[in-house]
Amino acid sequence: MSERDTMKTLLAEAGRTYAAQAGIKLDDKPAPLYRLLVLSILLSTRIKADIAVDAARELASAGMGTPKGMTDASWQDRVDALGRAHYKRYDEQTATALGDGARLLLDEYGGDLRKLRAKADGSARKVRELLTAFPRLGPTGANIFAREAQAVWPELRPALDGKALDGARRVGLPTSAPKLAALTTDDHLAELAAALVRVALDRSVADKVTQPVSG
Repeated sequence: MSERDTMKTLLAEAGRTYAAQAGIKLDDKPAPLYRLLVLSILLSTRIKADIAVDAARELASAGMGTPKGMTDASWQDRVDALGRAHYKRYDEQTATALGDGARLLLDEYGGDLRKLRAKADGSARKVRELLTAFPRLGPTGANIFAREAQAVWPELRPALDGKALDGARRVGLPTSAPKLAALTTDDHLAELAAALVRVALDRSVADKVTQPVSG
């Protein structure tokens, strides 16, 4: 199978962004960017990705899809929403972090992550650095955000970090971000990043890509 055929199969099998899975219609607007920030925090913890996605959906459904909604909710409201999604190992710590992070976003950026982007002045490195100021969003979480946000923030492209490159290695694709990016279009880089992460996390997904069922 050629690299381009592998890429096509990879995107078909696993190329749904985590934002889309969480019901986030990503756009360069405050609400969806905030929901992506929350999702990135949830995904960066040692917990199954599907549970983190469900938790992000549950928080939004409970009225916590904006920083004001998050701060208006009580700590117990946040714990309860996380619990309903079975996000329980870190629910109390995460509930605190989400409240503190929402207050930080309101205080520093008026609740609008586009102001963080403007402060970074076109630097992908600076975007990641500024993101790590949010509680429980370290470098791993900043990379998660960048992988998804590159769909609407072009300066982040290609956001294909170590975890994505692990997935590329598993399915026989190039293990350099520029070479990987050259196999698809800018519009599909976020989908590619998500697909590669799924491959890195789940060998059965890699098997579907490298040994697609015929017929």
